[in-house]
Amino acid sequence: MFQPQKLSMAFCALFFTLSAQAGKLSIVIDDFGYRPVEENKVLQMPAAISVAVLPNAPHAREMATKAHQGGHEVLIHLPMAPLSKQPLEKDTLTPEMSSEEIARIVRDASGKVPFAVGLNNHMGSKMTSSLPGMQKVMQVLNQYNYYFLDSMTIGNSQSIPAAQGTHVKVLKRRVFLDDSQNEAAIREQFTRAVKLAQRDGYAIAIGHPHPTTVRVLQQMLPSLPADITLVRPSQLLNEPVHQGKTPPTTDKSPGTKFRAPGVCKVSKPLTPVPQSRAVEIVIENVAGSKLINQLGLLF
Repeated sequence: MFQPQKLSMAFCALFFTLSAQAGKLSIVIDDFGYRPVEENKVLQMPAAISVAVLPNAPHAREMATKAHQGGHEVLIHLPMAPLSKQPLEKDTLTPEMSSEEIARIVRDASGKVPFAVGLNNHMGSKMTSSLPGMQKVMQVLNQYNYYFLDSMTIGNSQSIPAAQGTHVKVLKRRVFLDDSQNEAAIREQFTRAVKLAQRDGYAIAIGHPHPTTVRVLQQMLPSLPADITLVRPSQLLNEPVHQGKTPPTTDKSPGTKFRAPGVCKVSKPLTPVPQSRAVEIVIENVAGSKLINQLGLLF
């Protein structure tokens, strides 16, 4: 006989299961250590907002410590060589550097940015697109307990193949919030990050402590959709890495044309499933899920 309490149990369990599949959004604010006024505003935001600190910035140690004390995840924002011609910051990693020099720079950065659990690149299109260069970086990071967040300043970054054979886990940025300092543009990018998280399960967005960016975050974070959860990058380490859009192929050879299969036809009508049995099936499937089993251990 149909029991309303069973239906209630089924939908409650289904709600918990769907909640566990909510989209995860990670926001990292780069370039910390130069603008304490704006950076302190970032540190007043939810603790899941993470910060990446430039090791040679004048307030690097101070802001890394404050961020950690406030529950924020801290990364080292390490300068890496860009393809563009511009003056390089002190201790910028280049592909030509020896493993010993890279090891020294990472060691010094670790001392200047306390409480760091990850590292991401500041600029770095030339460095991250060099497989030999990134292999040296990953071999050095293998001696630490850091993950590597690829800022994706170039599409053909070699961070993932370079990390093969090491214990270094790699994450990839999906959205830059503030390439433009226009408030409407930043809002649009924030919304894009949310939609990517909803579609793909998670997304990582990177911004900077500009006054406009800080203002947009202050306004938009409180109104995140109910199916979006703010998380730290380290909470995404077991997620599949998004490779981004597939680059256009240069292969001119004709490919095999896709042929749609024929329509499946049912030879005779299916037997209708009683409502009570449908509820039982939902309960059985949800009850056997990993989430419900874990909840059972807690209660």
